[in-house]
Amino acid sequence: MDFRDTPEEAAFREELRAWLAAHAPAGPPADPDERAAFLHGWHRALASAGYTGLAFPAEYGGRGLAPTYEAILNDELGAGGHPPPPAIGHITNAVRIFGTAAQKSRHLPVMLACTERWCQGFSEPEAGSDLAAVRTRATREGDAYTVVGHKIWTSEALWSHWCLLLCRTEPGREAHRGLSMLLVPLDTPGVECRPIVTASGTREFAEVFFDGARVPAAHLLGEPGQGWEIAMRLLGYERGPADIGWVARLSRMLTLLENDIRDGSVAAGPSAREAVARAWVSLRTLQLHVRRTLSARLDGSLPGPEGSVDKLLLTEADQLLNHVVMDVRGAAALVEEDAALDAYFWSRAQSVFGGTRQIQHDIVARRVLGLPDGRASR
Repeated sequence: MDFRDTPEEAAFREELRAWLAAHAPAGPPADPDERAAFLHGWHRALASAGYTGLAFPAEYGGRGLAPTYEAILNDELGAGGHPPPPAIGHITNAVRIFGTAAQKSRHLPVMLACTERWCQGFSEPEAGSDLAAVRTRATREGDAYTVVGHKIWTSEALWSHWCLLLCRTEPGREAHRGLSMLLVPLDTPGVECRPIVTASGTREFAEVFFDGARVPAAHLLGEPGQGWEIAMRLLGYERGPADIGWVARLSRMLTLLENDIRDGSVAAGPSAREAVARAWVSLRTLQLHVRRTLSARLDGSLPGPEGSVDKLLLTEADQLLNHVVMDVRGAAALVEEDAALDAYFWSRAQSVFGGTRQIQHDIVARRVLGLPDGRASR
């Protein structure tokens, strides 16, 4: 299969490079809150230039292009060391696929314009990767749902306007069949966000409490009891390394390390060079598999359980590469507490968010390989 750019893709890549050369900002500020504002401004700039929602229909603010153009955007941003695009593909696609005409017209244009920000309310204190154990409940009372519950590790909730909320609406039904998805304005009375301050001082995560919040029934996404199906489709996009730009970022990290080794900025003996080679092979495997995945979607197919293979390969490449970077750079990364240390700590979470490594193995075993329950490799 020929993975080279078509003439149209090559022209788009050159257009994008020219725009980045003229408009890409310098590095983000160190202060966590200033950094959040900086990234939001960057995302609005990308949107204004037409670089968000590339694969979305023009009627919703997209450009109606093939998924490969999204991959080109992520490649160029990562290769140039520019800030990533907004991580909204999973939520926007959930609304695009399952929303009513009114919901799509209301939400997609402002989501793609990055003028309204969203978070994803899935994880709970007693339901992390086990989404079927979600306890937050929404009870239908007339033309609205009353929501009671508690979400945790909700990314960017402090700065969001809306929450895509997975909640239990169908009492008495089997665990995963009793879930629904609500579009919840975060300024609704009875909703409270509390920051979770990470070890690096960021407030990117939050707890979100729902204490009798009233949400119009018209904000139900899909049908009652369809929440599990929507969540699985959404996670198919969230687990895609190309969809969220990880491949290009890891490639740049490896290139910078190789350059430092070549010019002598860091010392690397035979064992270190062998470790770098292993990281290169792992990353190259991921790159080739992602190209195969994107090619399979050119006919309009949606992400399926095969995305868990991508997520497992991404986890392996990310954690291996960051481990190698820390080993090669040595004590300097610890003493100076530089970006390499932050990236290493973040890589450890790669095997947790979007579904743990064990969950991904189970999905591959049962839904890709067709193995019966109980035979999934852990």
